[in-house]
Amino acid sequence: MPALITYRTRVLPEWVDYNGHLRDAYYLLIFSYATDALMERIGLDADARGQSGHSLFTLEAHINYLHEVKLDTEVWVQTQIIGFDGKRLHLYHSLHRNGFDEALSASEQMLLHVDLSGPRSTSFSERSLMLLQGLEQQQRDLPPPVLAGRVIRLPG
Repeated sequence: MPALITYRTRVLPEWVDYNGHLRDAYYLLIFSYATDALMERIGLDADARGQSGHSLFTLEAHINYLHEVKLDTEVWVQTQIIGFDGKRLHLYHSLHRNGFDEALSASEQMLLHVDLSGPRSTSFSERSLMLLQGLEQQQRDLPPPVLAGRVIRLPG
């Protein structure tokens, strides 16, 4: 399967810092929009969330800032499913631009399916599980994400 592109945007002026680079927080914003788009692909769009009262909450997110991203750069997010179980989704987003082969940034995330009336964790619907299985099958030949599973610590 070609890469699953979940979000595209141009870097806006209000997203850029005093160094002319995309601010740290806006990387997460871009990855968050990519997660929203993935939610639509797995049956958790706005209508479904309204009817079921279920959504995804982010439990953990790691971001690696790998290369500069500047004003007006057109970027896109590729999303890979690392794994999932009945309630959790482990995914990997990478940020890209034309003319540059390496990822500009990467974000590994663990999400939890939640019943908003609690809120409390709850199982994915059969439809969401089926859609996740389909995406996972389509991505089965992709190499494992290079930066997944990293731990932050000083050497030594």
